[in-house]
Amino acid sequence: MKTILIILLALTTTTSVATVFYSKTEAMELAFGKTATVENLSLFPDEPETAAIQALAKTPLESGMFTFYVGNENGAITAYAAIETSTVRTKPETLMIVLTPDGELRSVFTLAFHEPPEYQPSESWYQKLSKRPLADMDFSKGVDGVSGATLSTRSALTSVRKVMAIYQVMIKQKGN
Repeated sequence: MKTILIILLALTTTTSVATVFYSKTEAMELAFGKTATVENLSLFPDEPETAAIQALAKTPLESGMFTFYVGNENGAITAYAAIETSTVRTKPETLMIVLTPDGELRSVFTLAFHEPPEYQPSESWYQKLSKRPLADMDFSKGVDGVSGATLSTRSALTSVRKVMAIYQVMIKQKGN
């Protein structure tokens, strides 16, 4: 009986490293401020658009639908944001990628990270990506890797490239 109790305790006391940093409401305030009006923009790329996005992002698209959040203040767009979830090693990370009205990367926020905390890229690493053009969002073009967080930085960079590519093809070129 004692052995069974020890086994049950061992199975139920696994350590959890999942961290949720912001709710969706808090994330929208981070991206747009408290006074902005936020609207959803649902995008459904056709085959040529999907091919163009994949070429720019250098990654395949897993979905045929994307949602951008559009912040408006006094009738003017202040920013675009997209929430991207990807698997780092075996567990997900959720990022909110915020672009300026012109599609330049403004900021990246980690909304949730389920891998061990030491694998999470720092806020300063994300800040170094700010204003970097899509073509330069690559480790071979000056983006620094992070020792011990190689897979999570690679995953984050892929998410940023994808969001910027979707913006360029689906929003900028169409004048949305």
